[in-house]
Formats: sequence, structure tokens, C-alpha cells
Amino acid sequence: MRKMNWLRQLLTQIALLVIGLYVMIPIWGAIRLAFDGSLKSRPVEFRLLPKVFSIKPFLSVLDRPYQSVDFSDLLKNSMVVSIGAALIALVLGASLAYAFARYRFPGKRPALFILLLAAMLPPVAFMTPLYIVLSIVHLRTTLLGLTLVYATFALPFCIWNMRAGFQSVAKELEEAAFLDGANSLTTFWFISLPLSLPSITIAGLIAFLMGYSEFAMGWLFVSKAETVTLAMSIYAMVQTGNAQPWSILASMFIIMSIPIVIVFALMQNTLLDRMLFVSQKK
Repeated sequence: MRKMNWLRQLLTQIALLVIGLYVMIPIWGAIRLAFDGSLKSRPVEFRLLPKVFSIKPFLSVLDRPYQSVDFSDLLKNSMVVSIGAALIALVLGASLAYAFARYRFPGKRPALFILLLAAMLPPVAFMTPLYIVLSIVHLRTTLLGLTLVYATFALPFCIWNMRAGFQSVAKELEEAAFLDGANSLTTFWFISLPLSLPSITIAGLIAFLMGYSEFAMGWLFVSKAETVTLAMSIYAMVQTGNAQPWSILASMFIIMSIPIVIVFALMQNTLLDRMLFVSQKK
């Protein structure tokens, strides 16, 4: 039995090592390219370390990585779109998720099925109606219109995820709050919402990442360079082929990843703290 446990542990460690290498090797490759000042276009040889160490690719990215648009403007556009989409999806999704979790009303099951179907459909299926609607209200080529597009894509997942979080909250806690004189809004704000924070955190993180990293559909709703996001600029740089060194692309990738790491670290701490709190209460 001990031998089997030792063998299983060894195989588990080997599998984790393979997975870790599979994840880390591309990241290391991007870091190596980002600091290689010898590249004139794409790399033509395999190297573990930069041939000529340089930080000029990072300086080029921080100057004007896309046409005449500053990096600060691209970052601002990405933050406005991704954070705005996450907030809209969370605010609207929380109220809808709580209604689906706690109340009974006609058409509840069909509505949940429609939301699930919308979450499973490819985003390209919504591009034509969103294009028409945003063109009618004159928001198609604005950052607000792009924010609404990404919020629409994230909303079905947020509703389903937060609905499960609200269902995990014991009804007895809400009933006790009602007996103490709290109304529905107070109970939702001070009881259900804090205890469902892990699910809300996951939904917010997914909505943020969806708006921050999406680039293909965004071009349909953007017509000016001033409204381009970081993800779109990387796509545009790739489409230029060998017009610029790959070290600039790798530098852009690394710099773009920094806000994601920061947001994930902050939300991860909140998620772990709340999960520990809920497990202790149980």
C-alpha cells in the first residue's frame, strides 16, 4: 500500500512537472524575445537567453506601439472597456441572479434555459444584432458601445455563476434578518451579497478578462485609432508580419499581462478569504 502511494505520488509530481513546463516554456520564450535587442523581424534560431540584452523593445512599446496612439491611451481604453463591462455585468447580473435564486415567477425555467443557450452560443452570433442596435443609438464606434458589447457577452455566465452563489446562502439567514426588521434590499445587500462574494469575484474576473483580452470582434465596433484597445493593437501588430521585430510584440505581451496579474492577485485574496469564512461558518 505504501509502495502504491509512493508510486502514485511520483506519477503525480511528474504530471505536474510536465504541466508546469507546458505553461512556463511559452512564458519564458516571450520574456527571452522581449529582452533580445538583436531581432530585426521574427526569430530564426532557438535560444534560451537573449542574444543581445536590451530594454529598447519595452521603451518602444511604452512610446507609441500602435500607429500614433500612445501606450497610455491604449491602456486607458482597455481599462475603461474591461472594468466597465465587468461592472455592468455584475450590477445587472447580481439582481437577475438573486431573482432566479430566490423568487418564483412565470417563465423562470425557460429564461434560465435561454441564458444558458446564450452563454454557449459563439459571440459572433450576436454581432449582427448588436451592430444594428448600436448603430441606431449612435454608440457603435464609441468605447461605451464596445463596453456594452463585452458586458452582453459576459452577462449570461455572470448570472448563472452568481445564481449558484446565492443558492448556497442558507435561507434561514435571510429569514432571521426579516424577523429583525430588515427589508428585502437590506437583506440582499448585507446578508446575501457578502456571503456570495466568491461567486461574484469569479464572475467579475471572467467578465474583466473577456473585455481585456478580446480583439477579433472589437474591430467591428471600432473605427478610430483613438478607441483601439491593447488587445486590438497586438492583433494589428501581428497582421503587419515582419514589419517590426518580434521583441516588440513580446514586450507588449508582457506589459499587457501585468494588469491581469495584479487584478487576479487582488481578487484571489478576496476569494480565498471569503471561502475560508464560509467554510468556518458551515
